Amino acid sequence: MGIPDSGDRMEPADFLPRHRLQSLLDHLLQQGFEILAPQVRDGAILFRPTQHVDQLPRGVTQQQAPGHYRLQQGDSPRCFSWANGPQAIKPLTFTPQETLWRSELQADGSLRFHEAPVVTRATAVIGIRGCDLAALALQDRHFLERIEDPLYRQRRDSLLLIAVDCSHPADTCFCASTGDGPEAQTGFDLALTELAEGYRVRAGSVRGESIMRALPLVASDATLRQEAIEQATQARCQQRSLPAFDPAGLIHQSEHPAWDRVADACLSCGNCTSVCPSCFCHSEAEAPTLDGQQSEHQREWDSCFSEGHSYIHGLHVRPDTRSRYKQWLTHKFGSWVEQYGRSGCTGCGRCIGWCPVGIDPLQVLRELGEEVK
Repeated sequence: MGIPDSGDRMEPADFLPRHRLQSLLDHLLQQGFEILAPQVRDGAILFRPTQHVDQLPRGVTQQQAPGHYRLQQGDSPRCFSWANGPQAIKPLTFTPQETLWRSELQADGSLRFHEAPVVTRATAVIGIRGCDLAALALQDRHFLERIEDPLYRQRRDSLLLIAVDCSHPADTCFCASTGDGPEAQTGFDLALTELAEGYRVRAGSVRGESIMRALPLVASDATLRQEAIEQATQARCQQRSLPAFDPAGLIHQSEHPAWDRVADACLSCGNCTSVCPSCFCHSEAEAPTLDGQQSEHQREWDSCFSEGHSYIHGLHVRPDTRSRYKQWLTHKFGSWVEQYGRSGCTGCGRCIGWCPVGIDPLQVLRELGEEVK
């Protein structure tokens, strides 16, 4: 397979040879963007500030299974031959902890309130997967459409999203069955398909088109186009799939023995909700200074698996692991359908890989679905 000649313009210029990938980063840096891209940190793939392609996880692959996540180093020139890391881009918009406002005690005993400013910088994120773009769209539905969250809006508007189609889904992935991957479909400014000798590039916004015009692209030939088709077809052949079930029926399966079986294994640690790219549960609390003169009202990630999350005056609505797991599963796959027209799951499989006891919620859904049938 050869790289097309740069003088061949019969086809649109949409291919970036591998040795020219740095030109993309250089252009973004020249435009004033901070770049976040995948890097290997502490045995996982994490988004970190990046300025050179040598920082990308070249040759890195993954092994994922229930309760298992391991990276392996190979000699492939590819930089994106892995499925995902423990976090998507949720922390960049819905931050783990932030101050919503500050209050100050006045001499007359009244309180003066101050907005908490958000300092953002134009940020380009490279390497986003299709399942995570779908999860971001769900976050947008909650934080921008139902009631607009100004802090979320400011962070969201600062992002330039560059997706990379997933070519090596993990054994825990099932995005093909949810319709959210492995290719990036919507919500990106620019999307790349990594092939053996480089990247096919497509734009998803006006900003993306502007970036494409600035890159040293050449035209794809028929061989490259066929390679992209075959790679996408192979990536859709995933071991797991979302089972057929009645979302509304989940809520009425209160006495199904599947809830007891999963409660016996579940630790209520909240790992699944922490790594989930669409979960948005949070708590709010006051953080006063020691002298009592000032206070910050803070919001931080919470989990429906925590005891305090279901507490109301004098009562825990969900007092045990069984009821908490039921709340999570029925909300993710049942209530979301009623609220937003689709489930809250995009098939990334993180909840399976990062569960310390290897619980697979797809298996629980199958058990419940068999009862409904």
